Amino acid sequence: MEIPNSMANIEPVRFSLDDHFKFKCHSKIDCFTKCCKGINIILTPYDIIRLKRRLNLSSNEFLAIYSTPQLLEKTDLPVVTLKLMDDEPQSCPFVREDGCIIYEDRPTTCRYYPLGVASLSHKEGADDNDFYFFVNEPHCNGFKENKEWTVREWRKDQGVDIHDEINAEWTDIVVKKRSFPANIKLSEQSKNMFFTVSYNIDKFKEFVFDSSFLDRYDIEKEIVVKIKEDEIALLKFGIKWLKWLLFKEGNFTIKEPEKK
Repeated sequence: MEIPNSMANIEPVRFSLDDHFKFKCHSKIDCFTKCCKGINIILTPYDIIRLKRRLNLSSNEFLAIYSTPQLLEKTDLPVVTLKLMDDEPQSCPFVREDGCIIYEDRPTTCRYYPLGVASLSHKEGADDNDFYFFVNEPHCNGFKENKEWTVREWRKDQGVDIHDEINAEWTDIVVKKRSFPANIKLSEQSKNMFFTVSYNIDKFKEFVFDSSFLDRYDIEKEIVVKIKEDEIALLKFGIKWLKWLLFKEGNFTIKEPEKK
């Protein structure tokens, strides 16, 4: 999540997993849903899967209706942000006066609020001391409530820990690419494949099962069955394949050509 322009002059406070903060949002608070306007939310791969299922849309349909493509700063990687309404406050398309209509499947960034992630790495063993930040927005009265949390408790309560676990390998790709020198660019083909695996799980499934992919790679039968039935398993498989494709990390075996 990027810090909105209205918060540009506010110094964020770094938090660790066990730091405490007070916050509670509810419909009776006078600033309710104000945080859902004028935002820039980068959607994660798991966000897309949850949202397209919730709305009963294909990946293509969701991307066309609810997303805006952009290149992620310092990485040159294609990502998508949530497309906002054309109204003056630029509202989230899913927010109403009485709240969020897709709340159970809301994006990762929304689950984190009022926290943000100062580093994208959620891999086991990563430094947890400084990749969260806390910004007390002037318009938000949720900070005046008396409910106290640790970052760890908040992540679990909001279900964002599950999102982070599923997105972990994807965020690791973003972190690795961000560390590359600016003059090292990915090919257009590599960027297109990154986008497909990340955001168009339907198209990636067609690529795996309707192309020569399974003829070229030696994939265990149990894995083939699982990724054909389970979109989350397919996403994780795709991200691992991307890491091998882009960085030669992991182990994907190309089949030997059959002898005639």
